[in-house]
Amino acid sequence: MRAPYGLNIIDNCLSCPVREEHLFCNLPLPVLQKLNEMKSTAVYPKGTMLFIEGQQPRGVFLLCAGKAKLFTSASDGKTIITKISDAGDVLGLNAVISNRPYEVTAEMIEPGQANFIARDSMLQFLRQNGEVALRVAEQLSRNYYTAHEEIRTLGLSSSPSEKFAKLLLSWAADVGNGSESAQVKMTLTHEEIAEMIGTTRETVSRLFSDFKKKHLLQTKGSSLIIRSKPALEKIVNS
Repeated sequence: MRAPYGLNIIDNCLSCPVREEHLFCNLPLPVLQKLNEMKSTAVYPKGTMLFIEGQQPRGVFLLCAGKAKLFTSASDGKTIITKISDAGDVLGLNAVISNRPYEVTAEMIEPGQANFIARDSMLQFLRQNGEVALRVAEQLSRNYYTAHEEIRTLGLSSSPSEKFAKLLLSWAADVGNGSESAQVKMTLTHEEIAEMIGTTRETVSRLFSDFKKKHLLQTKGSSLIIRSKPALEKIVNS
């Protein structure tokens, strides 16, 4: 079904054309049918807050389309983006399982679709389906490694250039074309990139300028071309 923002809404998980690509959605058909009966589907515009840091966990969001940024804020207003979530990610899972407040805020950075499952329904679903519980454990493990890498990048990287190079390499890895170059769609502002690597917007703008001069990257419209992954790896390992 066509919806606002040019999205193709997936009302039925059983007929989702990409469910086999997503960890949580690639389930046996009887289990997926139960999941489909529990969820409620909605389209969210850019800027929508799915949940807010400190809010009691009311449920999880299965991101079907679009991207969301997960971020945490300090009392002085400083913000750190901990992850950019893509289609297939389950948002709010840590809080729902632990019954603790959401540890981050989830905000849509482009229009998208998400399926919501209430906490009580989700926990009952896990008790009844060991396969789903295993997928949840895998997702939580991925969340742990993502957080660990974020700590390494912010705490152990010695310079903004190294942090920026690591971020570009992670984007190139997501494309996974195996070549020395990669092209990715830019959906983040310089301010948001600064919040990902723990620096300022001005520093990010300078890094973009420096990396372009060194022929490490190129911008073309909304696309970012990473021209030499080996050169970026050399910066990270220097």
